[in-house]
Amino acid sequence: MPTISKKGINIPPSPIRKLVPFADQAKKRGINILHLNIGQPDIKSPSESIDAIRNIDLDVLKYEPSQGSLEFRSNLCNYYSKHNIQVLPDDIITTVGASEALSFTMNSICDPGDEVIIPEPFYANYNGFAHASDVNVIPITSKIEDNFALPPIDSFREKINKKTKAIIICNPCNPTGYVYSKDEIIDIANLAKKHDLFIVVDEVYREFIYTDIKHFSILEDKRFYDNAILIDSTSKRYSLCGARIGFIVSKNSDFIQTCLKFALTRLSPPTLALVAANKALNCNGNYIKDAINEYSNRRKILISELSKLNNIRYSDPIGAFYSIIKLPIKDAEEFSKFLLTDFSINNESVMLAPASGFYSSENNGNDEVRIAFVLNSEKLKRAINIIDKGLKEYIS
Repeated sequence: MPTISKKGINIPPSPIRKLVPFADQAKKRGINILHLNIGQPDIKSPSESIDAIRNIDLDVLKYEPSQGSLEFRSNLCNYYSKHNIQVLPDDIITTVGASEALSFTMNSICDPGDEVIIPEPFYANYNGFAHASDVNVIPITSKIEDNFALPPIDSFREKINKKTKAIIICNPCNPTGYVYSKDEIIDIANLAKKHDLFIVVDEVYREFIYTDIKHFSILEDKRFYDNAILIDSTSKRYSLCGARIGFIVSKNSDFIQTCLKFALTRLSPPTLALVAANKALNCNGNYIKDAINEYSNRRKILISELSKLNNIRYSDPIGAFYSIIKLPIKDAEEFSKFLLTDFSINNESVMLAPASGFYSSENNGNDEVRIAFVLNSEKLKRAINIIDKGLKEYIS
């Protein structure tokens, strides 16, 4: 009997999609499922992107350059210049979503057995990318009591050893909604620079901030050019998740040339998706502004509704569109299953993402779930009511 690789066996399942079979069964029973488990925006994609795909006139759907078309990368440079980030097309590798960007990055900077330090909870797939690359995640735990603020810098310093290759953060953070300040970013970057580490910053939610805090990108500071790697994507910003267009940006040419080798092995990013993403970069100037306003309103509704629930704690999302909810139960995954298998209100229930999968430390997050506030206000209100009533029945 052929055997499966240990690497494949050990890759953890996604907590975001883990309960899909239970949701599918519920739908077959006629239950409408409100999806709070996945960061899939319901805001329409830019009309410019959709029209470009509808009206495309091609005789051959050809390969794109492995690093992405020069036109697209040049447009990205214009986009970044508006955010005080000065880069050239040769500093950019286009990838199949930010997921491939992270995979290329880990494989380019780490050898098997090397380590990366990540504040937890973190985007669950970081665990998957690390396992696939034979890289060990060293977590630094942040606390819901502190709204998942950055842990003390000494806690990072204590974890650095000869196997450490990088510190990875997500800013704004998926899954907590925390936004790291300029001072926090610089503190981490200084630590990385001192120890000759990379600092990898996932900035896919850059625009989505709901307070007066201004987003600070790692590539705004030239002192960190040798160490800095920016991970980005058009998925959330332009509601183009299915296009799967992301990018790696770095001024470290050795790193970019190494990433390009991985890009060459998968030949090219998808041509039609590049067309859509390229048009999005020059879409109506109010598109992102309107999206931010919509998510800001949804955040207010979410916090208002959650504040009415008893015996829970929740992170106050400063950015992105997620919140971690600490529930008065021991096993949030079992409760999430219960909502799909045994509970509904007016033939409607909710799908949540159990938060244990957003941690690397064992037994952390077992009583927590992540909520994505990507539904309109009325659906959000109904969803929180279902969670409230479901908790009462589950506990009784």
